[in-house]
Amino acid sequence: MKEEIIKKINKLKKEKNAVILAHCYQNVEIDEVADYVGDSLYLSRKAAETDADIIVFAGVYFMAETAKILSPDKKVLLPRLESGCLMADMINVEDLRKFKQSHPNIPVVCYVNSLAEVKAESDVCCTSSNAVQVVKSLSSDKVLFVPDKYLGSYVGAQVPEKEVIPFMGYCPTHLRIKPEDILEKKELYPEAEVLAHPESHAEVLKLSDYVGSTSGIMNRAKESSAKTFIIATEIGVVERLERDLKDKKFILASEKAVCQNMKWNTLEDILISLEKEEPEITVDKEIANKALSSIEKMVKIG
Repeated sequence: MKEEIIKKINKLKKEKNAVILAHCYQNVEIDEVADYVGDSLYLSRKAAETDADIIVFAGVYFMAETAKILSPDKKVLLPRLESGCLMADMINVEDLRKFKQSHPNIPVVCYVNSLAEVKAESDVCCTSSNAVQVVKSLSSDKVLFVPDKYLGSYVGAQVPEKEVIPFMGYCPTHLRIKPEDILEKKELYPEAEVLAHPESHAEVLKLSDYVGSTSGIMNRAKESSAKTFIIATEIGVVERLERDLKDKKFILASEKAVCQNMKWNTLEDILISLEKEEPEITVDKEIANKALSSIEKMVKIG
């Protein structure tokens, strides 16, 4: 059954000149049909570069929106519309305008984990891969960072010459990883390197040997001489590391580090989406035009 679905998907991709982009938090089986698998920055670049007529985004809503803004003439499909992001939902354009009013004349760096209308109200977007570089690139000595306070605080610590003022959003999945989870795993695996995503709590980051984006964590695991790793991010990263680096051992920091929104998409959903060419993502033209500048700056930096 699975093999038949994969065969049908690959056939439709060729017939319709479609490309499938998959985030590293997706169900690992989706990699078998994906043309590109990676983090938000990598997938944004691929969305901007592709000459496909159809982009199927195995990810969450804001990612598909970003792809549509970068490729307005292409049809962008999100197999499951309910694949949202709790962090992205923590800020809307009215919230951002109030935040800007309380801190006037300060540029806004917007984490890509946000809706198009928020990106449109911001000066530049970033991902966890290039957030530090983006903040460094701004001439202002103060920066507003939305919506993730934990990534914003991490960036502020890395760029002490600037004052980074974060919004109060957060990623519930990463905050389920507690400092005691790290301490418990380190006691069991004292030789292990701890690799953490900067959306995690500051106390988790302090206990880590390396802090980086999804792709950064995966590259570190590949390049490090260590043989055992405690991974403080979403379970999809562990699943891919276990598949690709069989000579190394990977321990998920917390069994609670699962993003259910990222797990909505299945191979069958992707097949149905390609067959019907829906659900299609659209973005208001005025919002898209405003958001495009901030996204393009993100894609070029870092």
